[in-house]
Amino acid sequence: MTRPLLVRAALGEPVERTPVWFMRQAGRSLPEYRAIRERHGFFDVAGTPELCAEVTMQPVRRHGVDAAVMFADIMSPVLGMGAAVELVEGVGPVIDEPVASLADVERLRVTEPEAWAGPILEAVRIVRGALPEDKAVVGFCGGPFTVAGYLVEGKPSRDFARTKTLMYSEPATWHALMERLTEQFSRYVAAKVRAGADVIQLFDSWVGALSPADYEEFVEPYSARILASVDVPTIHFGTGVTEALLQRMIRAGGDVIGVDWRLPLDAVPATHAVQGNLDPMVLLGPWERIESEALDIVARAQARGGNHVFNLGHGVLPQTDPDVVTRLTALVQEHTVEARV
Repeated sequence: MTRPLLVRAALGEPVERTPVWFMRQAGRSLPEYRAIRERHGFFDVAGTPELCAEVTMQPVRRHGVDAAVMFADIMSPVLGMGAAVELVEGVGPVIDEPVASLADVERLRVTEPEAWAGPILEAVRIVRGALPEDKAVVGFCGGPFTVAGYLVEGKPSRDFARTKTLMYSEPATWHALMERLTEQFSRYVAAKVRAGADVIQLFDSWVGALSPADYEEFVEPYSARILASVDVPTIHFGTGVTEALLQRMIRAGGDVIGVDWRLPLDAVPATHAVQGNLDPMVLLGPWERIESEALDIVARAQARGGNHVFNLGHGVLPQTDPDVVTRLTALVQEHTVEARV
């Protein structure tokens, strides 16, 4: 059996070329996805195995990428804990009753994934069965800080004032919340692996709001436990991260360290594979600019040493032309084959 290219790259093994996939490749930029959303809500799609698998496979068929990332939301596991979450267009996750006390934390139940994530797990099985052996299934969950931030703030935040106030003023409540999220997320990603996921990504969108010291005290042990809960390669990704904070994230774990466009690839030591890091906004510009910046990233990755997974520095934007993503995928795949000849 041929192991997926992404798996081999993540484990530091020799690869014939650089694997390519994109965060948020499944969804908003694809007209075939929008056609499905005209008839079904987000959680209806994610909660129907056949629809979830179809949306997950759409970018693989269209772009020829090396991995299918499961269509889901980072807030899905907290739905299984009894939290009421609404995805509001143009806003993001909105929580009916934000977490503000230990009593609120205690109302969040840790549950077995099979009890609430059965459709997602069945979609993983469908996708793994449909994919060629050399392409990977990527499952993901939100980083515990990012999800806790949504739960405490009640909606997306720029400064996380309520979250940090809880961390500093009620540390016992904060750690109780993180314990519950960590247990829920660890069970969730382990179940995805049992269903057929080849790689797990921990997606900590807002971790850059923390200082290195705060990350070490309030987040690192929990992210480390989630990353250690599976026996497949893991990707650890955060946005807005300083080099000092990145070093703490590397220590927490991850076979592959993802970086956004604000950091150079060589901020990650060659002992780890690195993922990234084209600015998603570049895809809205002319092809000449896209090609130049993509090839510069490939050259920097080759100079750095160690394996590289080509990706954006964050997710594909809704207004991105799908044909540009297809063309970019082919460019990196073909160029990195030639570079190894």
